[in-house]
This record gives sequence, structure tokens and C-alpha cells, in this order.
Amino acid sequence: MDRRIFLSPPWMSGDELPLVHEAFDSNYIAPCGPMVDRFERAFSARVQIPHAAALASGTAALDLLFHELGVTHGDFVFCSDLTFISSIGPAFHRGAHPVFLDCDEATWTMNPDLLEEALADANRQNRLPKAVVAVDLYGQCCDYDRLERICETYQVPLIVDAAEALGARYGTRSAGDAGMAAVYSFNGNKIITTSGGGMLCSRDRGIVERARKRSQQSREPMSWYEHLEVGYNYRMSNIVAAIGVGQLAHLDEILQKKREIESWYRAGLPEFAFMPEAPYGTSNRWLTVVQFSAENANKEGHPSATVECTRQKLEQENIESRPVWKPMHLQPVFQGCQCYGGSVSERLFTNGLCLPSGVSLTRPDVERVISILHRW
Repeated sequence: MDRRIFLSPPWMSGDELPLVHEAFDSNYIAPCGPMVDRFERAFSARVQIPHAAALASGTAALDLLFHELGVTHGDFVFCSDLTFISSIGPAFHRGAHPVFLDCDEATWTMNPDLLEEALADANRQNRLPKAVVAVDLYGQCCDYDRLERICETYQVPLIVDAAEALGARYGTRSAGDAGMAAVYSFNGNKIITTSGGGMLCSRDRGIVERARKRSQQSREPMSWYEHLEVGYNYRMSNIVAAIGVGQLAHLDEILQKKREIESWYRAGLPEFAFMPEAPYGTSNRWLTVVQFSAENANKEGHPSATVECTRQKLEQENIESRPVWKPMHLQPVFQGCQCYGGSVSERLFTNGLCLPSGVSLTRPDVERVISILHRW
């Protein structure tokens, strides 16, 4: 059996371990420490958003933003339909009602026309949402300008879930540089990794400072333990931050390789449809995603037989692949939740497959995947 090819495994440059040793030598092992501060400064400079808080995960960052907005039982939160469950999970835990919005055919990200329709409906019914969560899918930015204008019309906060999009661009803006705040993920499969971790960024200093305080149990600045509210244990550790500092220094190299991998697939699979790149920006190509010949969307929530058989065939050859995100409105846990549109997300899920896209992939690795797809 040939060696395993994973979907998107961590890639280490070699610069991370000396920084971890430096963190150990400083004896700042627990959360907080000089590496956390250093990572926040470097990340803020990279994405050109002035304030940043390093946290335990991107999900924790979203939870802190929902706390900031006072999301509670009975509130509504609008969210992209085609995404991972963590985009809406923290709001659901707080008792909010999700409303899902289908994606745009040309970008696979939130359809601004549907957002405008949904907010107009909500305004007429006097139930505007506490937040709109727009997801930068597979490393592609949403249409920030349009989403911001629509949200501003109704005075609804916009949160950008840029978990998958670090390094992508929206015109001259970095992924996440929109709305009230953005969140990023450093999970093991993301563009850069800290093994686990996330970042909350905002142009609003107060949002980030309050999130940082709440991430450290909301302790007041006194010599004893004083609390005016109940917080969380959401801070990133100094050791993890050291990995992030090393990874971030190689972001351009990672982005170049991701786009090169996708170009190899495109050259070798001209008969496949690939995820389009929005005309307003540059994707980081976190994952290379292809669409098989269109089949009717499966309302029961399963990939097409073609997609699943292909995935199994690749797995038999020791190659990991994965269907496109299952739309949130098809998830059993959200049965009965309102969704505007849904047919585009359903079709992309039914016919889509994510191919191996790790930075360590070689041209022969990609050609191996291509040859199996051709053979199958």
C-alpha cells in the first residue's frame, strides 16, 4: 500500500520547535505569556485589523462575540447555510434560533440578495437577528461590501467567520476585515495551525478587550479574585502561541503552495468543475473542491452515489477525501429551522468532493490522485 495521503494535514516549517523551546525556557507554560502577545501582534499586522485576542479555538471566539451581543434564548441569528456547524453552534447553545441563508452560485458564499430578503422579512415581523454570521467558505471571502451595506441598513452586526480563509483577499482587504469582528481557526487542518486555537479580531478595541477579559474568567484588576460577571477559560496557551508565531512567518509560502496544488488539479482534471474564484478577491485555496456531473440534490442529506463511491475508491488507495460541507438546514439537529433558498447548497453538497490539499503534497502525489479519478 502506498503511503497515506491526508486531506489537509499540518505542515511544519521547522521554525516552530525553537520557538516552543523558547517558550519553555521562559517558564510561561500556562495561558498568557510573551508568545501570546507576540502572536497577537504579528497576526494583527498580517490581517491589518488593529486588535486581536488569541483564544483556545475559533468556536470560543464566536461564543465570546455572541456573549458581547447578548445573544440569548429566543433571539435569532442568521448564518451561512453551507458551513461547518461551529459557525452557528455557540449561538444555538445560547438558545438562539438559527436562520440559514443559501450561498451564491458564483462564489459559494452567502448570497447577499437572500440576506436582504431575510432581513426585510425580519424587520417587518419585528424580529431582526442579533447577528449575521457570514462564512468565508473554503478560503474564499464573502462579498463584504454588499453584506456590510445590507447589515448597516438594518443596524444588525455582521460577524465574519474567516476560520478557513486566512491569507485570502477581498480586493485590498484581508479575509476577515469586515463587519464588527472576525474569527479565525488554527485547527490542525487549517492554513496555519497551532494544533488547536483561534483568534478574534476587530477594529473596535473595546470588543477585543472585553473578549480577552472574559476569556480569562472575567477577573477584575484587583489583588484578590473579584468578578462582576462570569467568564470563560478560553485563552490560548503560551506554548501553542509559539507554534503560531512560527507558522505565521511562513504564510506566504503556504498560500503559494496551496494555489499551486489547485493548479495541478485543474491541469490534470479538465473535465471537472472546480470551486469558482470570486472576481472581487483571491482565494487561499485552503481545499481544492471539485463538482461531479450534476445529479439531483439529495433531500435526505447524502452525497451522490458517484461522490461516495469515488471517496471510497480513493480511501481504498489510502487517500483521504471528504464531501463538501453538509448544509446546515439538512442537519437533523436543525430540523425545522428556517432557510432562505437552499437548493444551491444542496447541489454543491450532493455533487462535491474535497481533494487532498496539504502543503506537503508533491506533484507526483497529486498525479496519483488524478490517475485514480481518471481510472475510476
